[in-house]
Amino acid sequence: MKADSPKIKADSPKNVVQSVAKAFAVLRAFDNGVPELTLSEVASRATLDRGTTFRLLKTVVELGYVRPVPGSKRFRLGLKCLELGFSALAGRDLPEHAAPLLREAVPKIADAGSLGVLEQGEVIYLERVQAGLGRHGIDRRPGSRTGAYASALGHAILAYLPRQAQVEHLESIERVKVSERTVVDLEALLDRLAEVRQQGYAVSDGENAYGLRTVAAPIFDIDGQPLAGLSLTVSADRMPLKEFVEVALPEVRRMTEELTESVRLSLGSIGVAGRPR
Repeated sequence: MKADSPKIKADSPKNVVQSVAKAFAVLRAFDNGVPELTLSEVASRATLDRGTTFRLLKTVVELGYVRPVPGSKRFRLGLKCLELGFSALAGRDLPEHAAPLLREAVPKIADAGSLGVLEQGEVIYLERVQAGLGRHGIDRRPGSRTGAYASALGHAILAYLPRQAQVEHLESIERVKVSERTVVDLEALLDRLAEVRQQGYAVSDGENAYGLRTVAAPIFDIDGQPLAGLSLTVSADRMPLKEFVEVALPEVRRMTEELTESVRLSLGSIGVAGRPR
């Protein structure tokens, strides 16, 4: 796969330094599948001419971000590249990484955004950004809990657990109808979780709270196990369910994929405070 083109979009193209964009295109030409590349291969993957690629490679080699492979005409990324990622990833846990992403979506797309984890059949909220849901009387501040069986956030996490673990969580708390739409039957819930896993996301329409619609998806750890979940919620009078899913789902997927990738790149150093990593 070729690296993205160095031409990038901006509100004001005159403010974009194309030489910087091209330098990053050179660095992004390297990946796990092809850690070592020749000059020609870098040029091809970065969609640059050989002359430009030669000068850029010479520069990043001098700076220590790329190293020549001894005894060959190939190059590979230097360890100094780790500094770029580590400074952005280290020292913060998952809620701190999720908060700015949620703020991008609320209130532009949704009325609330949440990050939560699963514990003994309940969702514990770790981060919450909210605007405009006061009239619903919903309190989802960090540290608050809700039954995983009745929430899209809970379904998004539960769906990726083994069936026995799902049953244990669902039977660990009393399942009561929060609204007339709340599903409490065990077999019906297990069927619902199978559907969620198949489609990759969960949707709730008034099942956890009257008048609220939610779309949620999981965040995975470095072993591919569900670490947490992220959701966007909107008041039912703001938009129909179908429209909300169409608008919110791409954003939920983008955020959960970014957080999953951050966990992977940090080799698990990004986690949930107070929990084993």
